[in-house]
Amino acid sequence: MKNVVLIGMPGVGKSTLGVLLAKALGYRFLDTDLVIQAQEGRLLREIIDQEGIDGFLAIESRACAQLQADRSVIATGGSVIYEPEAMAHLKTLGPVIYLKLGRNALAKRLGSLKKRGVVLRPGQTFKDLYQERAPLYQQYADITVDCGGQDIPHALALTLQRLREAEK
Repeated sequence: MKNVVLIGMPGVGKSTLGVLLAKALGYRFLDTDLVIQAQEGRLLREIIDQEGIDGFLAIESRACAQLQADRSVIATGGSVIYEPEAMAHLKTLGPVIYLKLGRNALAKRLGSLKKRGVVLRPGQTFKDLYQERAPLYQQYADITVDCGGQDIPHALALTLQRLREAEK
């Protein structure tokens, strides 16, 4: 396994779980949101404010489509699934794991969506966003890990188990 790619809604724990998964596998950890911020010299919310949603998605797509990694756990931004070119490239890097969590549980975890740099179109609610994205995450996933009712250690154990099963 060259890499592991994590996808899912904002607040599901891609970065938190990703760091622990990388440690367990002896891999590096890479967060595409941080890659984008470093390349652009701006925070995600600043990019969205200045470039608009479509501009941000183009930047995210380009960064993810050009990403090179080896023996890394890659945590992606929640909106990467809107960009087929980026997702096609990420799927070549390694198995894509959808970290799934119910809408109500996610809503409890999330603070201000705007401060987090979440791609939310005018008038779109969190419920709308969840219903729009969930099928896309499922479409791109090689493995789905349901994180509902799981604390981080159990979600990590479940993710490692699913990876081992997929390798067989």
